[in-house]
Amino acid sequence: MDSTLPAVAEELLKEIRKAFQETSHVPDDLLLGLKFIFGPSAVPALDLVDQRSVTRVVSPSGRTAYQVLGSSGKLYTCYSSCHFCTCPAFGFTVLQKSESLLCKHTLAVYLSQAMGACQELTVSEEQLTSILLAEEEDEG
Repeated sequence: MDSTLPAVAEELLKEIRKAFQETSHVPDDLLLGLKFIFGPSAVPALDLVDQRSVTRVVSPSGRTAYQVLGSSGKLYTCYSSCHFCTCPAFGFTVLQKSESLLCKHTLAVYLSQAMGACQELTVSEEQLTSILLAEEEDEG
């Protein structure tokens, strides 16, 4: 995870990872911290993690993107390296209004990483390119 998130958010995610590795659950105090820092994205993101909706997509060259199956049934592509998601909520609440640090999909990516709950999918370079271009076509 890159350090473009505020330090307190980075530290909270590290603590969640540590607690989950030691006890296989996230303590209430860290859940409260999650809600405090990430606001209304926290609970829906945890739901996405519980539903195992996050897939890490990797190509042979090591390029990585994440796909998250949203609660609406639509598949969104997230990039953890730059904290970006293709969902409309990211564009509106994160970029335009600055009301949240992350959308629920990107937060679900970070939580899935911390809890070892990411599904894995290895694809060819061509397949990864198609995934990325499909997102652009949906937006255009």
